[in-house]
Amino acid sequence: MRPRALSATLAIAVGLLLAARPAAAANCTVSTTPVSFGAYNVFSGAPLDSTGMVTCWCDDDRDIEVRFNQGSSTTFQPRTMRKGPEVLNYNLYLNAARTTIWGDGSGGTSVYSGSISSGSTVDLIVYGRVPALQNVSAGAYSDTVTVTFEF
Repeated sequence: MRPRALSATLAIAVGLLLAARPAAAANCTVSTTPVSFGAYNVFSGAPLDSTGMVTCWCDDDRDIEVRFNQGSSTTFQPRTMRKGPEVLNYNLYLNAARTTIWGDGSGGTSVYSGSISSGSTVDLIVYGRVPALQNVSAGAYSDTVTVTFEF
C-alpha cells in the first residue's frame, strides 16, 4: 500500500506568533504549534533557542514519517527568516542538542521516523535556534515551513 501524506504549516517567527493550520485525512491528523523565538538581541553572544510542536494522531497502528521543507530558503543550512529583503538565519532540529537538522532527508538533514498506536498521539518537539551575533535591524522576521506527515 502506498503511504499517504498530509501537510501542515509550521510558522517560525521572531517577535511574531503566527497561527498554524491543521491538516487531516481519513485516518490521521497532524497539527502544529509554532516556534516563536521572541526578541533577538544582536549583541548577545549566545544563540536564541525556542521550541514548537508537531502533534500526530491516527485511529489505527501506523508507521509515520515527518519531514520539513526549507521554508523561504533555498537550502536547509541555514534556513532564513525574512523582513522584507533582510534575512535572519535560523534552523530547526530533531534533538535538544540542536545537532540534527530536521528536513526532508536530503543535504545532510534527517526526518522523524516512528510508529503510532491506534487512537494515540505522538507529540514531536521542534527545537529551533537563531545563531548569535547576526547584524540585523529591529523588526518582525518570519518564515513558514511546510510539514509533510506520511503514514
